[in-house]
Parts: sequence; C-alpha cells; structure tokens
Amino acid sequence: MVRQLSIRKLLVTIVMLAFGIVFLLPFAWMISSSMKPETEVFQFPIRWIPETFQAVKNYTDVWAGQYPFYLYYWNSIKVTVITTATSVLVSCMAAYAFAKIRFAGSGAMFMIVLATYMIPAQAILVPQFIFYRQLGLFDTHLGLVLLNSFSVLGTFMLRQFFMGINNEYMEAAKIDGAGHWKTFFRIGIPLVKPAIATYGILRFIWTWNDYQNPLIFLKSPDLFTLPLGIKKFADAYGEFYSLMMAASVSAILPLLLIFIVGQKQVIEGISLGGVKG
Repeated sequence: MVRQLSIRKLLVTIVMLAFGIVFLLPFAWMISSSMKPETEVFQFPIRWIPETFQAVKNYTDVWAGQYPFYLYYWNSIKVTVITTATSVLVSCMAAYAFAKIRFAGSGAMFMIVLATYMIPAQAILVPQFIFYRQLGLFDTHLGLVLLNSFSVLGTFMLRQFFMGINNEYMEAAKIDGAGHWKTFFRIGIPLVKPAIATYGILRFIWTWNDYQNPLIFLKSPDLFTLPLGIKKFADAYGEFYSLMMAASVSAILPLLLIFIVGQKQVIEGISLGGVKG
C-alpha cells in the first residue's frame, strides 16, 4: 500500500511538473526574444539561447527611445503603490467594523455593500466621468487612486478573517482600556496579516494592469500609466517583436518581485482561508 501511494505521488509530481514547464514556456520565449535581433525572433526550431545577444540595444531602445517608458513606469509605480496602500487600509477598517462592531443596521448595510459588487464597472463609467470632471479630478493621478480606494471584494475577504478572531481578544483589550482604534491596530491587524498580504498583492496586480480607468480618466500623455504607454509603444513599434518583448518583460518585473516577496504570506492566507472555510 505504501509503495502504491509513493508511485502515485511520484506520477502526480511528474504530471504537475510537466504542466508547470508548459505554462512557463511562453514566458521563457518572451525573455529570450527580448534579447534577440529581430531576424532571430521567429526562427524555427526555436533558438532559446540567442545566437546574437542584443539585450542592451533592445532595452535601451525601450527605456530611452522615442516614448518616455521610464515616465510611464514611474506613473504606474506611484499610482499603484498609493492605491494599494489606501485600498488595503480602507478595506481593513470597513471589514473590522462589519465583523467586530455591533451597530444598528450593520447586517443590512453589509448586504448593500455586497450588492454593489453585482454592478458592472462599465455601467457606471459615464456618471463617474461626469462626477470626476465636476470635482476637478479628471486627468489626475488622485482621481485614479480614488477610483480603486474601496473594494467590495477586499472588504468581504478581510471581514471573513476578522470574524475568525476570537472575541475574547477584543474583550481583553476593552478591559485594558483600549478603544476600537487601538484594538484594530494592535490586535486585529497582526492577526490577519496573511489575508492583508494576499489582498494587497491582488490589489497591486489589478491596479498595475488596469487599462480601462487610465484610458477613460487620463488625457495628458505625461500622466499615462504603463498599460497606456505600452499601447502607444505598440502602435509605433508593433512590428518589432523583440522590442515589444523587451517592453513586456520590463512591465511584468514588478509583479514578479511583489509575488516573490509576498508568496509566503499569500500561501499562508490561502491555507488559513481553506481551514476556516
């Protein structure tokens, strides 16, 4: 029986490894193509290690070429970091309030918040656009930050983790004279760090890859984020696949770094969520 289980585990591991390699092949081809001259990009069979390395020229053309790729990069970093920090804080406070503070109509209010998740974002673009123009937030990075500062999904997810905290911790803090703010920051936040890290990484990825909101709410090229910058770059250099691959590799590097740094917390958050569910 033990031998059968070992063989089965080995087969499953081999199959999963094969799937992992298949999923990684397009990413490997993208990195390889970003270092090749244009003539070698579509060679068949694929030459994974370039015969002629042209990485310096390709990445220089992207970062210091006609379009200010570095400016798009900085705009994306600024908007994404501020949006992620704001959204995590607001969602945490809303989740804590719905989970641990009893007030009249809390259940009905939470159901109303959840109901807004069913409204497609495209359905409210026009009123949002008019509202932002009237407030003077159109064509500003502050407007982009405010668009994603509250998340129904983040509030719901974090609320489930806050509900898993034993109320005895809250009661002990209240006996010691701690108010809701101190209890929230000293007890609540440390106990749900894996969930916060998970939502923070998801919020970072969603904001970094967001194309629709910058397209609608930004007009000045100097304010463009990376998705809009890559679109402009593709319009000019779309036939040069080596340059497009270099731009794509540059665009996804922050996402890889964020996930590598926070993967432990993400896995822990998923594990805790699975146990609680």
